[in-house]
Amino acid sequence: MIKKTLKNKTFNLSPPSLLALGFLSFIAIGTVLLKLPISNNGHFSWMDALFTATSAVTITGLSVVNIGQSLTTTGQIILLFLIQCGGLGFMTFAILAALSLAPQLGLKQQMMAQDSLGQTSLSKVTFIAQSVFFYTLFFEIIGITVLTTIWTSQFGFAHALYYAFFYSISSFNNAGFSLFPDSLMSFQSHYFACLTISFLYILGGIGFLVLMDIKQNKRWKRLSTNSKVVLSTIAILNISSFLLIWLLEANNPLTLSQMNLGEQALNAWFQATVPRSSGFNTLDTASLMNSSTLITMFLMFIGGGSLSTAGGIKVGTFFILVLSVISFLRRNGEIRAFNHSISYANTFKALAVVVITLSLIFVGLITLLILEPHKDFLNLFFEVVSAACTVGLSRGVTGELHNGSLFVLSLLMFAGRLGPLTLAYLIATPKKSRLKHPSADIQIG
Repeated sequence: MIKKTLKNKTFNLSPPSLLALGFLSFIAIGTVLLKLPISNNGHFSWMDALFTATSAVTITGLSVVNIGQSLTTTGQIILLFLIQCGGLGFMTFAILAALSLAPQLGLKQQMMAQDSLGQTSLSKVTFIAQSVFFYTLFFEIIGITVLTTIWTSQFGFAHALYYAFFYSISSFNNAGFSLFPDSLMSFQSHYFACLTISFLYILGGIGFLVLMDIKQNKRWKRLSTNSKVVLSTIAILNISSFLLIWLLEANNPLTLSQMNLGEQALNAWFQATVPRSSGFNTLDTASLMNSSTLITMFLMFIGGGSLSTAGGIKVGTFFILVLSVISFLRRNGEIRAFNHSISYANTFKALAVVVITLSLIFVGLITLLILEPHKDFLNLFFEVVSAACTVGLSRGVTGELHNGSLFVLSLLMFAGRLGPLTLAYLIATPKKSRLKHPSADIQIG
């Protein structure tokens, strides 16, 4: 625990508490900055500012206003700064700031960073924080360069550069904020733009540890088990959901049926990969078939890789749970992946993440159903999953919700960004006991 003394009063703050306070500070500062007259067009309430700032810092992308019209250029730059802060993470910024003042982090600061970055080795924390910064900068510069080249003929160089700057940051950080009122629906036939944006949010959602492992080892056989799990699971999910959504929406006149074969493939791919946490859409989400909507919600729940800009329970968690079920059904004595065993501690952790996330979704949905009794159940359910898993996709009801409902969604976005385990650590005091209790057989199933 980290102690702070003020006027003879001692406060015990755990690393998760400091992390939560860091994000809250960014949200509070962002709310005030977005409410300034220079940041908006004047029709921007305090709730609009709070919701937008929370959505940006938690890199969700849900919005109650048209960002391109409601925010000035200054407001949009502030929004991008909040997105970048949320994407890189408060503790990463704190580590980089500390490095500029001292050659080495102290033990307490390392413990804080260790908790934020999910690492068990203190020696890796500083290296990872630096890598996160440079990887983000590298891929965002690539995105800016490519998108500027693509859009110059359409918007002119100056506007193309600004749009490329905005969408590269929003894409790689899986934020999903758009300057256009229809997100990216006007780019349904723009192959290179959609594929570039898709490339950015997929890379951002893989996870920095995996990207570092690929750079260092290069060959599949030499990659860590974690990297193999993340890459293989993401590939399977993306390809299978792409084929499913294409098949389900091919005859839907409101989505794919009016497009040629190439455009159908492009938009099916975009719609299949975007729910992993990005929040952009080239198809009208409200017009999807119910089956496609359910698949989208399932993908939002899974999310991306750990230590990434994506949300959800993470693909590693999903993989461990699926493998645990398979191992149980086969009566295997251990859970194995790529010739390595997975500890029961990791299985319990994965189960805890899923249960806490489902609990957040359940409580959020019940609350919204009470506050919005006349709204469609599926629309509210979709909105809650999108907020709790920090995705940002919507079926178009965000701007129609009351302030109380928007505040609930803000809490869900904040909890989802912190992560369910961090949230559990915040509200539960760990207790250790030396007593050993006799085992009991409880009937299951």
